[in-house]
Amino acid sequence: MSTLEQDVLGRFLRLPDSHQGPVTAARKRRNHLVYAVLALIAYTPVFLGLSPGWQAAGLGLLLPGAGFLAVGGWALLGLPLTLAAAWLSCIAWFWAGNVMAPLAVWLGSALVAAFLAGDSVWGPAPWLAPLAAAGTWFYFYRWEQQRRAADRERFVARQGFYAESRAEVETRAASEPAAGTRELDQAQLDALRYSLNRALQPVGEFRGYTIIDQFQPAALRYQINHLCYGLSLAQSQYTPNFTGYLSHAQRNLIETYLCPRVWDYWVLESMWGHFNFSNFDPAAKDNVMLTGYYGMQVNAYMLASGDRRYAEPGSLTFRLNERTAYPHDAHSIAKSVLDNFNRSDFCLFPCEPNWVYPVCNMYGMGALASHDAVFGSRYVPSVMPRWMESLEREFTDEKGSIVGLRSYWTGHDVGIFNSEAGFAFYANISSPALGRRLWAVGRKELSFCIADDGHGRPRLTFPNSALTFLDTIDVGHYKKGMLFAYAAVAMSAREFGDDELAEAALHAMDLDCGLENVDGAATYTTGSGLANAWSVEARIMRAGDYRNTFTKGPAEETRSGPLLADASYPDVLVAKAYSHGDDLELVLYPGRVGGRQTLGLARLKPGQRYDLRGASSREVFEADARGEAKLSVELHGRTALHVVPVDA
Repeated sequence: MSTLEQDVLGRFLRLPDSHQGPVTAARKRRNHLVYAVLALIAYTPVFLGLSPGWQAAGLGLLLPGAGFLAVGGWALLGLPLTLAAAWLSCIAWFWAGNVMAPLAVWLGSALVAAFLAGDSVWGPAPWLAPLAAAGTWFYFYRWEQQRRAADRERFVARQGFYAESRAEVETRAASEPAAGTRELDQAQLDALRYSLNRALQPVGEFRGYTIIDQFQPAALRYQINHLCYGLSLAQSQYTPNFTGYLSHAQRNLIETYLCPRVWDYWVLESMWGHFNFSNFDPAAKDNVMLTGYYGMQVNAYMLASGDRRYAEPGSLTFRLNERTAYPHDAHSIAKSVLDNFNRSDFCLFPCEPNWVYPVCNMYGMGALASHDAVFGSRYVPSVMPRWMESLEREFTDEKGSIVGLRSYWTGHDVGIFNSEAGFAFYANISSPALGRRLWAVGRKELSFCIADDGHGRPRLTFPNSALTFLDTIDVGHYKKGMLFAYAAVAMSAREFGDDELAEAALHAMDLDCGLENVDGAATYTTGSGLANAWSVEARIMRAGDYRNTFTKGPAEETRSGPLLADASYPDVLVAKAYSHGDDLELVLYPGRVGGRQTLGLARLKPGQRYDLRGASSREVFEADARGEAKLSVELHGRTALHVVPVDA
């Protein structure tokens, strides 16, 4: 373990030096200076005795809606109504990066007040306006002080269990499965068919997806990302020597992502967030929610399959219309992430214009780590020390948690979506020490119970006090439901080798989330498309799978051996395809009914004779001049086959 990793693992044991880092502190000092100048401008019309309209407009700069105090009478209602509108506009700012919304409410209310002003200013207005502004400031100041005090108390409580919990994480960790020893069981194959059924439809079609908005977690892009992550995981860890429909499905998802319906949200965010009305390149400035997630998706496919087509210039072109296109490839996507890290004052950079989500930036590091794995670049080592230092100093609160999001422009943070147990597994991609640290805290604070389901099987349960309201919301469709929470726990538990907890979480999913099997594909009817995609990953993961899928890929011995290159879906379900260099081990299931199926093999040695073992009748065949062969085999239940060179 490197010195940096050791420091990250142990750093949680000491209280942070300050509740805000130097960049955050500088942003807040700038806020104070800007507001002081604004207040001076606001009072200038009063000092100079200008017209009531000018005075109303000026006072309106002190606080959204304060200008209505200058009008008096019924217009006084404008202050609370404007404050309510300002709150809604901040939600729009957070939801879709719409910085114009709060500016429009604040400045617009000042202009409306100026228009409504009569012949005189309401007498109390010049002192009520600053009093209202001071009262609003004091409310948020007291709220922040109370939150910080609660955070410090929680930090002390965490110190009481952290060392023991971290030791328990290490003790319970199962070993990573040895390469070539794994196969998908029937339940895992049924789960994987959820992803395959969506991925194998024509590029640009979205049957079976949750479609609500394209700005937040319900967006199509996140469903596409995680559907593909699960397929790459299956290929990398179970079937590295199967291409066929599994590789085709991943390419479909990669290319569907390029459809404007998936990424043209960035046109709006560029305009109302960056005031940019000409260049809508989604992989240029900010937008780690695209470059990070998509970079991981593309690189994981290339790492699992050996296919390098997306390294070619222009292979990932975002075409907005016939006249406008933004050509990219795997290299330019990774370079965009790296460049944004390097030029950001925080190192971490925004998703939407202004809003920096540390969790999304973990995907950014995942994109660099997977690019390093595929192409041998050194992007992660070049940026990790600064990135980790910023995470600890700028994005960690006083209870030791990573903040939900921080405003790039103002430095203010919003404490949402930051449950350690929900994202420890993908922190593990770029920093195993950080991942284990988060899981040690998150696992303990889940306060879970593994109980008997009444039929002798363990299931996961939570006391009511252990879950907040947000924990019970499926963020993939913004409705109540436990699938997302169960899947997140199962994924982190699997990644860190806690198989007992993972199995209990998976069983709770089956019991509580409306599990149905439709034509062989498992679906949780109460869950969103995103939560279902996570459930597939949770179902097939084992210890270390997330990190290994994005940073290592299949074992070296598989990279030159024979391939199962063609099999009909869903007639043939591939549970294992693994080569030790010159042979090919297969485990197949019929997807519909048993019977004879044709398989296509590739990357054989031209002219070499092979022995097919395990079939209903033993067969010797010869590879053609291209190193290919067609086989006809009977599938009835689990069918294990072994293709071996005759002279082996």
